[in-house]
Amino acid sequence: MVPARAIASARGVDTVEIERVVEIENGNWWHRERRALLTRELRRLGDPGHAVDIGAGGGGVSRLLMDQGWEVTAVDGSATAVELCAARGVAACRADARWLPLPSEEYDLALALGVLAHVDDDGQAAAEIARVLRPGGAALVSVPADMALWSAHDVALSRVRRYSRAALAEVLAGAGLLVERVWSWNVLVRPIVRWMRHRRAHCEDLGTPPVAVDRLLAFATAVEQRLPVRSWPGVTLFAWAHRPD
Repeated sequence: MVPARAIASARGVDTVEIERVVEIENGNWWHRERRALLTRELRRLGDPGHAVDIGAGGGGVSRLLMDQGWEVTAVDGSATAVELCAARGVAACRADARWLPLPSEEYDLALALGVLAHVDDDGQAAAEIARVLRPGGAALVSVPADMALWSAHDVALSRVRRYSRAALAEVLAGAGLLVERVWSWNVLVRPIVRWMRHRRAHCEDLGTPPVAVDRLLAFATAVEQRLPVRSWPGVTLFAWAHRPD
């Protein structure tokens, strides 16, 4: 078992924000477009297997996996998150991302979406991802991109850092994972996101924007998928990696 003090010390989105995400995730452009991205990326893996969703929050991504046939174990450091996952029919446990109470070499897929940025020792968290993956198992990781975008938004979400491409690749490789590709997301909306966040002394962009703005941001993100811009600076970085056979 993970010591109580370890769970208590784990960084993450607080209870209020976890509940808020659950409330808005169906009506917010960012969550909708991320689900679309995940659906596309998961098609690369073929038949579904056993997945672990690390930092599962309210279980929205876990449910997406389950709806596609995956057997999912959700992990989060928040008791509220575990309760919300359970309410959605997702098997979940409370744990720190640095000390997963899970067997080694068990999972075909590990998701760690936005998790590493909340952990002081992200190398240890990445090592746990590698440990629980079976040989050949895949990891899909996302992190906030570029410290130039640091703002009250990051503080509100209890983040420790934002990442460069090299930094993300380095932490994954340091855990023994083979990095296949790293790409940017939310490239076209980056200028407006940077302007909005840097003009404010506090965070105001965690909710659902006006309908017209929501549709515009969703349209820009959808168009991005058809353009060769994944190497350009964005708001978020994604990476595929796998454990060596």
